[in-house]
Amino acid sequence: MLKITSLQNPKIKQVVALRDKRVRDRVQSFLIEGYRELCRAVKGGVPLVSLFYSPAHFLGDNENTLIQKVRQQGVETFAVNERVFGKISYRDRPDGLLAVATQTHLALQDLDYKMSTERPSLFLVAESIEKPGNLGSILRSSDAAGVDGLLVCDRCTDIYNPNVIRASVGTLFTVPVLEVSSKEAMEWLKNHQINIVATSPDAKKTFTQADLSGPIAVAVGTEQLGLSEKWLEASDLQVSIPMHGTADSLNVAAATTLLLYEALRQRS
Repeated sequence: MLKITSLQNPKIKQVVALRDKRVRDRVQSFLIEGYRELCRAVKGGVPLVSLFYSPAHFLGDNENTLIQKVRQQGVETFAVNERVFGKISYRDRPDGLLAVATQTHLALQDLDYKMSTERPSLFLVAESIEKPGNLGSILRSSDAAGVDGLLVCDRCTDIYNPNVIRASVGTLFTVPVLEVSSKEAMEWLKNHQINIVATSPDAKKTFTQADLSGPIAVAVGTEQLGLSEKWLEASDLQVSIPMHGTADSLNVAAATTLLLYEALRQRS
């Protein structure tokens, strides 16, 4: 077992540097903090580089079991003291587990196998989502609804942002996620005969009146402006969510959850 007690240790400095997107992009690594997040990463086959743990922060005995599982995969593990873990953690209430992992990048053809399933495909398009918390919440809903893939188009938020992973509670590792341009996504969806369902406050048909039972891709847009004109024009169907208060739209993550669960209800 390797121990680190100094804040000046080069490995600790490297971990802290990975909070910066430019560094993550350059070295193609990212951070995963938290027991649930790491469990899902390990189960999902995410390639881990190293694991740092602080027994002083553990909430039970499950952490030790996870550490052993990670060690068996040949991952380097480091015990750190409470002060050092406080330096590398980005959470208010850390549970003593943080890993460095290697980024993986899917391509659209990696989703082709989803077309061979018996049930109609259900995809989600998230265009230019700006807030990591919203993207993480969208991932949680996608996981819960059994979405076949999330296409992050014209990204504003890095999917490997630590706050995306935290807000997704590790479902970033359970849903196929890829970053593509809107043009690439539209062409791929059209080529596979997947209807694009666009959300718009101006749509005449509400989402509960629409037929969402076939192969579809639900498209949601930016927090402030919604979907761009290019997605609205490319859509096969536009739907709205009834609003009876003073606000004219829901939070994008909340709207996504409603649409995905309506599609799930119709399919069941």
